Amino acid sequence: MEFALALPRETPSIPVVRRVVGDALRGLGVAEDCVADILVAASEACTNAVQHARATGDYRVAGRVDDGNCLLEIEDGGHGPRPVPRDPPQEPVPEPGVLSESGRGIKIMRALVDDLDIDRTPDRGTIVHLRKRLTWRDGALVGRLDRRLMHSAG
Repeated sequence: MEFALALPRETPSIPVVRRVVGDALRGLGVAEDCVADILVAASEACTNAVQHARATGDYRVAGRVDDGNCLLEIEDGGHGPRPVPRDPPQEPVPEPGVLSESGRGIKIMRALVDDLDIDRTPDRGTIVHLRKRLTWRDGALVGRLDRRLMHSAG
């Protein structure tokens, strides 16, 4: 399963992401606690794209379920990191750009997913990559297929 969304950089778009991702994962039979972790991490990344990106227009959320993992990519389409001031500030300044809100969002995402990577490029802005190994509800078709394939391969 793969999907891609282009959303306006507005706060009401975040529940749309939660709904699309959550419904897709639940439809595949992903366990509810796993879905909840993914949705909170995705919400953190989307909130930062909406509130902190240095760009106008849309941001992009792409996702896929592959090999028992949920992979999400949140791209703000900005101009990359802000320039660093030449004169060092007197007090520590949080990292500029996405996820700059004292690092809380990064800590939350790291606690909820298996892998978190953040790339910053001038042409695509900031891209947050989230990966979480999926757990399945009892009786989920995808989970049964995954276990059967693993058993026959082993």
